[in-house]
Amino acid sequence: MVNVRQNLDLTRFARPAGSEAVEWRVSGAPVPYPEAVAAMETRVAAIAAGQAPELVWLLEHPPLYTSGTSGKAADLLEARFPIFASGRGGQLTYHGPGQRIAYVMLDLRQRRPDVRAYVAGLEQWIIRTLAAFNVSGERREDRVGVWVRRPDKGPGCEDKVAAIGVRLRRWVSFHGIAINVEPDLAHFAAIVPCGVADPRYGVTSLVDLGHPMTMADLDIALRQAFEEVFGSVKTRLPEAII
Repeated sequence: MVNVRQNLDLTRFARPAGSEAVEWRVSGAPVPYPEAVAAMETRVAAIAAGQAPELVWLLEHPPLYTSGTSGKAADLLEARFPIFASGRGGQLTYHGPGQRIAYVMLDLRQRRPDVRAYVAGLEQWIIRTLAAFNVSGERREDRVGVWVRRPDKGPGCEDKVAAIGVRLRRWVSFHGIAINVEPDLAHFAAIVPCGVADPRYGVTSLVDLGHPMTMADLDIALRQAFEEVFGSVKTRLPEAII
């Protein structure tokens, strides 16, 4: 039986009354992973010090692997691309062109200092985004991320369409989510994605599911769903680095 995680009350994640709207930025060219991490570190410190507004940063990475705090060396089956140790939660995953990364820097002190509920909020954000394209994403109690059922692959088969990995510093979040739009899914075969080795559970993308779209299409849906879960955002700033 599929173990579906129960919905959590997300109302307390709304932007605090009187606070500045969340900034929304997009980088058009792929951003190297070390550069992205350094930029997040700087911005998180500024948010924690009350010197900068919260931020959602949308981008893509060149092909690479990242290993979270629970990562295992044995889960790297073939070193096709550079691998980076990451301070985020979770295990080993792939990032690359065709995957929308959203790095989310929110001050949970002002919203809701609850890590489990925050992760559920990110899942709900993804699920509402996918619903705009008639994709039914679901959360699982024993597997973080957002999953789609694949009865065409066999009984009980499911594929992950979006991954989540977060880190908190002084209750300010960073890292975030990755939605597979049209990445090369073959690159996931070189790892045990997120430590899930069960052959019933694979990795998919929106294009693989029969929903071709542009990053701009997805970004519009992401922004609308984000406002529903987390509150209003500022005007998007293109080609921005933090």
